Amino acid sequence: MSLMLLGHSHARMLFDTQLEQCEGKLECASHSGVSLLPNWPAGFSRNEEPEGSGIVLSKGYIIATTDHVLGPAKTARIRTINGVVIDAEIVMRNPLTDIAFLRIDRKLPAFLFAQEYSFADQSCAIGNSFGLGLSLTCGVVSAKNVSGVGFNKIEDFVQTDASVNPGMSGGALVDNEGQLIGMLSAIFTRQSDANIGVNFAVSSELLKRVLEDFEDDGSVSLRKSGLVLRSLKPSLNDNNPAALIGAEVIRVDSSSAESNAGIKVGDVILFADGRRIKRAGAYEATIALTPEVENLKLSILRDDKIIQIVINYK
Repeated sequence: MSLMLLGHSHARMLFDTQLEQCEGKLECASHSGVSLLPNWPAGFSRNEEPEGSGIVLSKGYIIATTDHVLGPAKTARIRTINGVVIDAEIVMRNPLTDIAFLRIDRKLPAFLFAQEYSFADQSCAIGNSFGLGLSLTCGVVSAKNVSGVGFNKIEDFVQTDASVNPGMSGGALVDNEGQLIGMLSAIFTRQSDANIGVNFAVSSELLKRVLEDFEDDGSVSLRKSGLVLRSLKPSLNDNNPAALIGAEVIRVDSSSAESNAGIKVGDVILFADGRRIKRAGAYEATIALTPEVENLKLSILRDDKIIQIVINYK
């Protein structure tokens, strides 16, 4: 996939009235992405990732990025696609999800969240690759609801084959109308940081959930699991297909909602809120995404039988 730069010499500068007239175009979406310039302490540097990326949310005053891009920085600046540099205050960092928020005192055009997106839909990544300025690459949605990869404690990733390189963390993954699918977070690679077509973005659902929690009272307190789980790996010797993949309960907090619902050690969680639980981390993501006022319906394998359990969080 070739790289199309959206920098000063390659992108048409759009102003407020023009942005209002070009809703639904990727050209507009590029103006809701920013380059992130963490103010790192003396002696700290990242050669391949001298800068990061961010996305404009929440009425144009909140910038979202990845927590790991900020590193030891206490303050930061952002740079718009038009080259304007703006001071930003770091107002929230959540290492569990790798999401951080910054606040600016100048309103910028904000991303709209995509209402829905599906497997194989076009997805385009907007980010500051290697600190060269905002660029756009496109691919497809390779997978949804990916968790248990091992980057973060709570993971709900959209996987894409759009080219993503160091410096693009915190950037936007958008659909073909420029609406937000997710926030670029991680490159899956075994030997180097080069793109190999397996890239992950924090889902728009999780990003929106964290944003709503933050806007409610200025803090983030996602629901936590009362279980300790381990991922079950497929076994060729197991004749029960349902037991081939899931999350086995190895410990239950006696004061938790899961304990009150009757979940026991040895149970295998197969579905939670309709989502297939393929790894232990998938359960953590599901309960984090479930609003506090809702119950959670589980399908569990116990003694070779599938049973239904409802966890009541009220």
